Amino acid sequence: MKTVFFSLSILFFLFLQSCSSSKRTAKTGNAGNDMEIKSRVTIKNKVPVKKIETKNVDADELVTFAESLQGVPYQYGSADVKKGFDCSGFISYVFTHFKIAVPRSSVDFTNAGKEVSVKDCHRGDIILFTGSSVNSAVVGHMGIITENKNNRIFFIHSASGGGKGVMISGMGEYFVTRFVKLIRIF
Repeated sequence: MKTVFFSLSILFFLFLQSCSSSKRTAKTGNAGNDMEIKSRVTIKNKVPVKKIETKNVDADELVTFAESLQGVPYQYGSADVKKGFDCSGFISYVFTHFKIAVPRSSVDFTNAGKEVSVKDCHRGDIILFTGSSVNSAVVGHMGIITENKNNRIFFIHSASGGGKGVMISGMGEYFVTRFVKLIRIF
């Protein structure tokens, strides 16, 4: 029984760790706690700048559609709503629904759009994180901002931890330590 519990604990930890330049600093909070969001990442690899044409799509309409997908399971490497999504597959699916071509991989968003500060971000902006390693210098996870209320950021993403799938999260310590930047494409 102890071996099974230990094995399940290890598997759960690994799930939490998957899917997943200048210094930027801002304050935000989750559940009333102020936390400093400061990018600790210096992007080492050159990623081509990507212009994303959003046509006349309304960012609020896009986020509302994304929110309707809450509960779709996590599936690594997938952009198929019937199978589930990984983080970039979710973003790709949402934007493709509105006929907006976006990169399929989270790292390819590194130089997309215009960088914005935490205090200036709003619904529809994209938030980028490193993957499972705090020390990584590569974007490996992403989401779409759903709300910025008094610098308390919430975003929708497909989370691998515990097989949660598409969900809205706040900027807790896990995400603050992996924050890379916010970009605006609308």
